[in-house]
Amino acid sequence: MVSHRRSTQSGFTRGVRVTVVSAAAATAAATLTAAPASADPKETRESAKAAVDRLYEEAERATERFNEAGERVDRLRGEADRALDATARGQDRVNRMRDELGAMAGAQYRTGAIDPSLALLLSGDPDTYLERAAALDRAGARQAITLNKLRHAQRTMAQNRAEATRALSDLEHSRTAVARHKRAVEGKLREARRLLASLPAQDRASFDRSSRSGRDAAPDLSGLGPASGRAMSAVAAVHQALGRPYVWGANGPSGFDCSGLMQWAYAQAGVSLPRTSQAQRYAGRMVPLSQAQPGDLVAYRADASHIGMYVGNGQVIHAPYPGAAVRYDPVGMMPVSSVTRI
Repeated sequence: MVSHRRSTQSGFTRGVRVTVVSAAAATAAATLTAAPASADPKETRESAKAAVDRLYEEAERATERFNEAGERVDRLRGEADRALDATARGQDRVNRMRDELGAMAGAQYRTGAIDPSLALLLSGDPDTYLERAAALDRAGARQAITLNKLRHAQRTMAQNRAEATRALSDLEHSRTAVARHKRAVEGKLREARRLLASLPAQDRASFDRSSRSGRDAAPDLSGLGPASGRAMSAVAAVHQALGRPYVWGANGPSGFDCSGLMQWAYAQAGVSLPRTSQAQRYAGRMVPLSQAQPGDLVAYRADASHIGMYVGNGQVIHAPYPGAAVRYDPVGMMPVSSVTRI
């Protein structure tokens, strides 16, 4: 189908400057740079590690807000495109009907400008006149129908224009939100990298496995298989992603954030999941953790700001945070808020 609308500007605002630094980061920075000489180095390192963990959590929440805003941008862009196309098609219809009405008016002027009763008296051929009069009546009826259609088309076009204006305005606001969340993520990640760089090399090396790898007791579910064929396919896909890097805002195939990995893995199984971890937790049927089966989605924290896939043996596969590749971790690495069966 040929589009009648003019092209619209798309894409996110470029050159976004990083300006956001969290209170947690500022506190941690002060701890590292202003700690008294008598401070215990171990406590200082532990507080720095804790601050990095908090920054990663905050960045993850901002990433999910970024994903949500990006999803809204895509939806609003589609709405705006459809409204603009409908407006353009409506304008074409209005133009055609106006041309048709103009042609009718011209024909009536040429053949029926004289008073009908006088024209009948003056006519040398009453039968021909009556035929013409009937034709004029039919033309008048067609004109009335066309006028009604024109009015309806004009109302519809005005509505489409209003919808396009609203969608474009919302689109611009959502693009602004995307940029804002992008700044928040980048600011927190930049500060986390700075704090990590301040740690001794051996502490940096140990941080990767200690972060988000708690050893809370996990249910013994080693004998359970996937709940469905699509879950089995998703588990196979998520295993293929092991070792690929965490990339915030990415949903594969070369890099992932936590919810992007879940979306990609289930897409390989032919299942379309929402983009954010908060929406993914409601994409299926919730089950108790004690009944988790491979392929189930495990959401973490009360706000479901992190998510992974249960793969059996008390383990999940997930994209942990920037700098850590997709990997296995215990299902109880963080507080579990829900388990969802797709």
